[in-house]
Amino acid sequence: MDKVQSYQMGMEAENYALAYLEQQGLGFSARNVRFKGGELDLVMQHHDVRVFVEVRFRKSNRYGNAAESITSTKQQRLIRAALLYNQRFPTSQPWRIDVVTLTPTTKTGVLNVQWLESAITA
Repeated sequence: MDKVQSYQMGMEAENYALAYLEQQGLGFSARNVRFKGGELDLVMQHHDVRVFVEVRFRKSNRYGNAAESITSTKQQRLIRAALLYNQRFPTSQPWRIDVVTLTPTTKTGVLNVQWLESAITA
């Protein structure tokens, strides 16, 4: 798979995750926010909580599931990006980092979605 295909699949996964989270009652705030050393896929609002969302897509679980693909380095980058976002856009609200994983089911190809609230903690 080349970089263009990979980027397109990533955008489709983020679109799917965004629609899923909105169906769960979260409100959209921002997308693909980049800072030096980190990026936030989605920034959402869940009741009175600011939610930073890492979206992970895997074609299969052959080499581990999507959540397991988040290394400790990636976790630290997410935490740093969340802290920088909160500096740039101050709020008195609590915040958390969630993970949404997407994996196609083997039989139908329909995406299996897992929403892991507070999956990454500082």
